[in-house]
Amino acid sequence: MPAIGYTAQVLALILAVYAIVVAVMGARKNRADLVLSAKNASLGVTILLTVAVLVMEYLLLTQHYQTEYVAQVTNRDATTFFRVAALWGSQNGSLLFFAWLMSLFTGAVLLNKWGAVKTLIPYVMAVMNFVLVFFIGLIVTVANPFAQLSFFPADGNGLNPMLYHWGMVIHPPILYIGFVAFIVPYAFAMAALFTNQRGDLWMRTTRRWTLVAWLFLSMGLLLGGRWAYDVLGWGGYWGWDAVENAALIPWLVATPFLHSVIIQENRGMMKRWNVGLIILTFALVIEGTFLTRSGVIGSVHTFAQSAIGPLFLGFIGIMFIASLVLFISRWELLASDNELDSVLSREAIFLLNDLFFIGIAFTVWWGTHFPIISEALLGNKIVVGPPFFQKATGPLFAGIVLLMGIAPLMPWRHISSKKLLRQLTVPAAVGVAVAILLPLFTMIKMKGAVMTFAFVAFTATVTLMEYWRGINARHRARSENYFTAMVRLVARNRRRYGGYLIHFGVLFATIGIVGMEFYQVETQQNVSLGESFSIESPFTGRYDLTFEGLKQVPGKPGVENTVATLQVSHNGKVVNTIEPYREFFVRQQQPMTIPDIHRQGMSELYVIIAGWEPDGQSASFKAYINPMINWLWFGGLVFVLGTLVAAWSPSTQVARQTKTAKSRRNVVEVS
Repeated sequence: MPAIGYTAQVLALILAVYAIVVAVMGARKNRADLVLSAKNASLGVTILLTVAVLVMEYLLLTQHYQTEYVAQVTNRDATTFFRVAALWGSQNGSLLFFAWLMSLFTGAVLLNKWGAVKTLIPYVMAVMNFVLVFFIGLIVTVANPFAQLSFFPADGNGLNPMLYHWGMVIHPPILYIGFVAFIVPYAFAMAALFTNQRGDLWMRTTRRWTLVAWLFLSMGLLLGGRWAYDVLGWGGYWGWDAVENAALIPWLVATPFLHSVIIQENRGMMKRWNVGLIILTFALVIEGTFLTRSGVIGSVHTFAQSAIGPLFLGFIGIMFIASLVLFISRWELLASDNELDSVLSREAIFLLNDLFFIGIAFTVWWGTHFPIISEALLGNKIVVGPPFFQKATGPLFAGIVLLMGIAPLMPWRHISSKKLLRQLTVPAAVGVAVAILLPLFTMIKMKGAVMTFAFVAFTATVTLMEYWRGINARHRARSENYFTAMVRLVARNRRRYGGYLIHFGVLFATIGIVGMEFYQVETQQNVSLGESFSIESPFTGRYDLTFEGLKQVPGKPGVENTVATLQVSHNGKVVNTIEPYREFFVRQQQPMTIPDIHRQGMSELYVIIAGWEPDGQSASFKAYINPMINWLWFGGLVFVLGTLVAAWSPSTQVARQTKTAKSRRNVVEVS
């Protein structure tokens, strides 16, 4: 079976190389038979990598410990659930999984009927297979998951204890799909440049693919935050870890791309900007994969240092430089159809919004890579901590929240200052009222928090007004009840109102982030059996926690569980009993501290056991009050729902939007 798996990888590599050569030849010579042969070869790559993945799963499930990767990531104690997930539990398997997902997207693209952009497909094939050649080459050579040991171990080492969580099965695949899916808009952009296409048809055609990539990357980030909150036991959801940042940075570049393509569709502007953003997004995807797997930056998420680092750097350099050269060579071809008419326009606000996102992306990239840069230049590895990221990015995030409210009020091309002020009156009044009343009547008094909540109120008001205008117009024109009017309004323009729903998700998440960042309370206490300790927050009141004892309870095979029992009283009234615990993985000799949580509305009391005396008569606990944290998770759900609504556009609607955008550009050009 290992031989079958490895042979499938080798054959996939050969077919991918063949597909590149034949696809380009077919396009240049206008030979449909060669293009078809390249398509079949590309589909063959998908099939062969699927065989390799199935073989690896078989080896994991049957505990074939002579396969080095199987011995590394699983053992006899592992359940079927985690044996399946072990495919992406370490470096070599995760690279096979990554290549397989990329081949699935390649196959899905080739099986789709592309119509007007059919001439781009040979070059799309060539680009996608070029990337595949690199990843398949890694698993064939320096990162072969089917490598065999010279002996058959009695048992394996097992997964890293941090990965024994339901999120391990969900989070990495979703994040990988988000990463891999960006190859589709990137490949189409490159193909459009290869074929000297001036229009934006490639971008319109791949819009849903880009939204899918962005959605999965967003969900991967949210699930990663939840995993950190549930498993790492430090009371937070985001630690500005290098690998967390490596997933965030491409998202920060892809998000302005999704906004600025609207300008290109409606005004024929920012073509260079958009192509540059999609090139940068995919380059950052590959660079993020490099950071995770090379071991050049320390992280709880990264794999050990290996030989793939230099190969990754070489590929990133070749791919990015080649893309940049092609981009520059088509510079004049990508000239805008129109110019920016006024700073008081939707185009200007979208551009400013993009610059804020890019500013955050560069800040996070710089802080993440600073240890590498400082070590190369100064000989000392200087690590940048969370305070740098928080102080540098916080104002920019707040600015984005404000711009989310201003943009819907702005028309294309130009608005008079008088009309803009009139439209700003109500939302601005709400924002100012929030800024004044919050410090007077609530515990929210810190300037940064007050300002951000005022921006949230402003933007929420604008977004609600946008919904109300559309609903009320349908109610009056068609005599529909308000609920029916809302449903049909969203159904007819899912992209617009799905986008507003995404904005609501961001606003809800912002409330949770501000609550955590500004008002989290923590304490650490050592208490004897029967004693209590307290923690208090102005948002939740006082909690008293009474230590009632320690006990050993059965856990997963190979794991010893020590559970602490605490009685929770809220403002003098007993409300719950919580049981934080520590897992000790015997084989790895590694502990994992798992919190227990008492929820009160949108806030949480979060408690972990930090240590205990051998006789169990005393123990140390860390307790946190996380105000408004559940607004973050609720916002994430609304965000995902909004993206699904925006992406779920029937083909007739896409055609209608395309026709409308062309008409608008024609009007602008005539005027």
